[in-house]
Amino acid sequence: MSVAKKDYKRITTKTLIEMKENGEKISMLTAYDYTMAKIVDASGVDVILVGDSASNVMAGHETTLPITLDQMIYHASSVVRAAQRALVVVDLPFGSYQSDPKEALRSSIRIMKESGGHAVKLEGGKEIKESIKRILNAGIPVMGHLGLTPQSIYKFGTYTVRAKEDAEAEKLIEDAKMLERIGCFALVLEKIPAALAKKVAESISIPVIGIGAGSGVDGQVLVLHDMIGMTHEFSPRFLRRYMNLYEDMTAAIGQYVDDVKTVDFPNAEEQY
Repeated sequence: MSVAKKDYKRITTKTLIEMKENGEKISMLTAYDYTMAKIVDASGVDVILVGDSASNVMAGHETTLPITLDQMIYHASSVVRAAQRALVVVDLPFGSYQSDPKEALRSSIRIMKESGGHAVKLEGGKEIKESIKRILNAGIPVMGHLGLTPQSIYKFGTYTVRAKEDAEAEKLIEDAKMLERIGCFALVLEKIPAALAKKVAESISIPVIGIGAGSGVDGQVLVLHDMIGMTHEFSPRFLRRYMNLYEDMTAAIGQYVDDVKTVDFPNAEEQY
């Protein structure tokens, strides 16, 4: 059942909780640069995630692990300058929070001060509880992330669906409740069974945003470059491509090359 949307001029962490209470689904997309973020924001997306997926789609790395804190701050700064309505959440990159709560706080403070981001996102449950608490105690909003956690790819060895077994599912539910209890304002669930994700969303009061987690959660997130078809090698079941920009851009650029070669561009009207 669709729910009438309230006209929010600026999305905040409190807005997202209100949206969940009212049954309004939350839209979230990634962005990493000013131009794309400006389009995403103007299109009405509620949350822009400056994801460490920039490591893949912007820099061409195989995993999210190589991207640095300085690079995340650079991308986040560009997005913040573009966002007029959306809440901007910034991923803490691998190595910037796992080892020490003090380091986690320093990394979060740098993101908030140097980029102007509105919140940070961390992957993990009870194993990073103290880091999250330290960040929250400093007044920095935190979004959690459970299920498939790409920064742990070498630990799990695969990007397959998580929490299919009872023990892992129970731990995920416990971690979700813990994240709510200590003060996270929202939670991302990635690539877990839809029934489990729905159960989690119904058991906690903070918004649950899914990616490959079914429709029973409070919102959805996708990587922008995948959703608009700029990337074409990556085709998981949960991805819906709303455009095929790879083909459109390839054709347009190819036409430009031909026009330059044949001196069709610039024509008389395109010269001074």
